[in-house]
Amino acid sequence: MYNRILVAFDVAKPAVFESALSMAVATHANLLLLHVLSNHDVDSPTPPVAIAWDYAMPIAQSAWEHYEKRWQHYVDSGLEALRSYTERAEAAGVVAEHLQITNEPGRGICEVASTWQADLIVIGSHQRKGLQELLLGSVSNYVMHHAPCSVMVVSLKHDPINACLNQSEKERQNEPLDSSLDSSLRAA
Repeated sequence: MYNRILVAFDVAKPAVFESALSMAVATHANLLLLHVLSNHDVDSPTPPVAIAWDYAMPIAQSAWEHYEKRWQHYVDSGLEALRSYTERAEAAGVVAEHLQITNEPGRGICEVASTWQADLIVIGSHQRKGLQELLLGSVSNYVMHHAPCSVMVVSLKHDPINACLNQSEKERQNEPLDSSLDSSLRAA
C-alpha cells in the first residue's frame, strides 16, 4: 500500500496529477506535488546569448533584466498552478502539499523522493524513442533507473480526442472509393 505519493509533473499537463489523485483517494495516501524548474524545459525562458564567431560578446543589461522578468513569471506561474492542484486534492479529501525546485528534472525528482521518503513516484512520459530520446532525454527513464521507490509512469502521448480523430481518419482510409467496386470484388 502506498502512503506517500510524489507527483512529479509538468503543471500544464494534468493527466499525471489526475492519475495520482485517483490513487491517493483510493489508498488514503498523502500527496507531494512537485514541479521542477529547468532551463531545459520547453516552457522555460531562454537566457540571452550573444556569440560572434570566436568569442562571446557581452550581453546588454536590458536583455538580462527581460530574461529575469520572464523567469520570475515562469516561477510564479508554476507556483500558482501547484497551489490550484493542491486545493483540488484537498477538496477531494487528500492531504496534499506542493514544492517547486530548480534542478535537473530527473535528479531533482529522485532527491525529493528520497528526502520526503516517498513510497511511489507518479511521473509522465512522452514515450520518446530513438533520436528524440537521445537529443531530448527522458526524465521518466532516468527516474525509473534511479528512484529510491516504486515508479508509476503515465503516458502523456495518448490524448483521447486526438485518438478518436486519428481512428476516424484510419477508418476513412480503409473504405473503398466506390462501393460498387467493393461489391464486385467480393463477388469475384
